[in-house]
Amino acid sequence: MNRTVIVTGASGSMGSEAVRSLVREGDSVVMACRNVVKADGVRAEILKEVPGASIDIVHLDLSSLLSVKCFADSIAGLKVDALFNNAGIINREYRLTEDGFENTLQTNFLGPCYLTRLLLPQMPEGSRIVNMVSLTCRYGNVDETFFSRGKDRFSQLGTYSDTKLALLLYSVALADKAGGVHVNVADPGIVNSNMISMGRWYDFLADVFFRPFCRSPKKGVAPALRALSSDCDLHCFVGRRHSEIENSIKSNPYADWLWNETEKLLPL
Repeated sequence: MNRTVIVTGASGSMGSEAVRSLVREGDSVVMACRNVVKADGVRAEILKEVPGASIDIVHLDLSSLLSVKCFADSIAGLKVDALFNNAGIINREYRLTEDGFENTLQTNFLGPCYLTRLLLPQMPEGSRIVNMVSLTCRYGNVDETFFSRGKDRFSQLGTYSDTKLALLLYSVALADKAGGVHVNVADPGIVNSNMISMGRWYDFLADVFFRPFCRSPKKGVAPALRALSSDCDLHCFVGRRHSEIENSIKSNPYADWLWNETEKLLPL
């Protein structure tokens, strides 16, 4: 395809599978990763399989607005044909980032939004943005307290679900403002990765009874890869299918509020 694609969280299980698949199709990939040492190992393994593949590694920590800005500055002038906002976390404990936001919220939502805003000027018409959401979106809650919830409102899965719903709502608003860029979302389902390790005493039970039935990272990232090659707009890619994002999401009363508040919170 000969595109330039940015993949966040590219050293993780699904991210690395995305890089592997993209370079096999002839794309150049920028691996945007917090752990560049781990990313270098992933890159080396992929290069053994696809000699000569174009893979660059650039540090990116989505929990730091400064890191996002530094990443964007480092690739200024690069034509970006596709952005895959893949990175995400499920934190066990409540903690604040250096910017004063809850860490899950900033990593899963504010960081990707800021990155997208900074890179949009480098994305020509017909480029693609794919945001990784989650089946937990249907249990999420976004309202006027979204950015101000304290420790008493934090829960491991609940906060994760809220941030993924927020990213879905943001995607709807983004599609209206992105100027000819195709915006879609992908849901990987439940994937056999470190993301499903909750850091709880019952993890070993999940490993025995639940993990064997989860999708492989390769299957989990497949919907997003299809979305990265699609000319659709505002579709949700799940499994082998995709359909328009539900009207209940498009008409969510907090969608415009979320966009405006996010724009206020992010640096210029």
